Amino acid sequence: MAGDHLRANLPPLTLHVPEPRFRPGDAVDFAEVAVPSAGAAARPETDAHPSSFTDLAYSLVRVLDEEDRAVGPWDPKLSPDMLRRMLRSMALVRAFDERMFRAQRQGKTSFYMKCTGEEAVAVAAAYALDRDDMCFPSYRQQGLLIARDWSLVDMMNQIYSNKGDRLQGKQLPIMYSVKECGFFSISGNLTTQYPQAVGWAMASAAKGDTRIAATWCGEGSTAEGDFHSACTFASVYRAPVILNIVNNQWAISSFSGFAGAESTTFAARAVGYGIAGLRVDGNDALAVYAATAWAAERARTNAGPTLIELFTYRAEGHSTSDDPGAYRSAGEPTAWPLGDPIKRLKDHLIGLREWDEERHAAQDLELAEAVKAAQKEAEKNGILGHGLHQPFDTLFEGVFEELPWHLKEQQAQMIAEETASGRPWAQK
Repeated sequence: MAGDHLRANLPPLTLHVPEPRFRPGDAVDFAEVAVPSAGAAARPETDAHPSSFTDLAYSLVRVLDEEDRAVGPWDPKLSPDMLRRMLRSMALVRAFDERMFRAQRQGKTSFYMKCTGEEAVAVAAAYALDRDDMCFPSYRQQGLLIARDWSLVDMMNQIYSNKGDRLQGKQLPIMYSVKECGFFSISGNLTTQYPQAVGWAMASAAKGDTRIAATWCGEGSTAEGDFHSACTFASVYRAPVILNIVNNQWAISSFSGFAGAESTTFAARAVGYGIAGLRVDGNDALAVYAATAWAAERARTNAGPTLIELFTYRAEGHSTSDDPGAYRSAGEPTAWPLGDPIKRLKDHLIGLREWDEERHAAQDLELAEAVKAAQKEAEKNGILGHGLHQPFDTLFEGVFEELPWHLKEQQAQMIAEETASGRPWAQK
């Protein structure tokens, strides 16, 4: 054919397969991770056109500097009381995670997911949002509930799937659903919460409400079609929503390069959709608060959605079913250049002379005891390893608004069989 002789001298086509820099046993050096100086990123007006600050999708919004001082235009200038509340909530999340992780290892529940190193992602955002704003979380934002003072016992009941579980054992442990706290049901299907959040935000705007929506997903989930559908609708209709991408570098055992991290930032996806994009130090509670508050004001004043990449690191395994030592260097968590969000906020408060190591140690002990007491209370309702805690009749509850005919038939059959066997099916 006409072009054959031209192609004869071309090399064969190849594919690029992303490969993480460090594998088990490797020494870790994060020198290639660009960390701009704190305070260097400009803070545009909340009504600015997205095209005027696309550089913020490629840099990094930081407030706390290397000495943990708050600097630059993004400093939210929070009161010491607010800083202490945020610190306490993050410390409580970590204490809760530690206790529930041990409970899983003791066989009291089947599954748990910690957010160690990512506490600021949810906690700081929760404080920046209004309490009645609707949150559509992924499975590592338990800090939203804890920052909103939700009952630890209620959360543990769900983890144990016991008789106190309001979800009646129908959800995997840690997949909470708390309407009263503006916390939408967590789904095990990745990124379904993104279009749900955009749809809720569009409905809020259509009704003339003032509440906005916020949603979270991991960087790996941005490869899902639901992510892009949500971005399209958010862009077209200027939905009052905050789209958070938690870039913790790992999607289970797949590093972020498989989702596109080698090509550009995840915040840069906002540029293609014509929406506001920010890339934020996710281990800096003040930066997370400031970016969320900025995006919330933008949404609430009809200036459109914001996509925020929260640049952080998953310090531990994906879940209790995961062994990170099988696919990444053990040195990564301690070498991560952005540090520990709890320590950074603690050191900031100490630098302000509004906190000290003694009070922090006392608080850690107090919170550990509070979590322990909550665990004892929850375990009075049973634990997952001790069999069925929900009456059989709940099998048909809370799934359909109106029970379909075939399930009504099955329900009647079960009643008849249980009655004939002498085991009253509806005993409470």
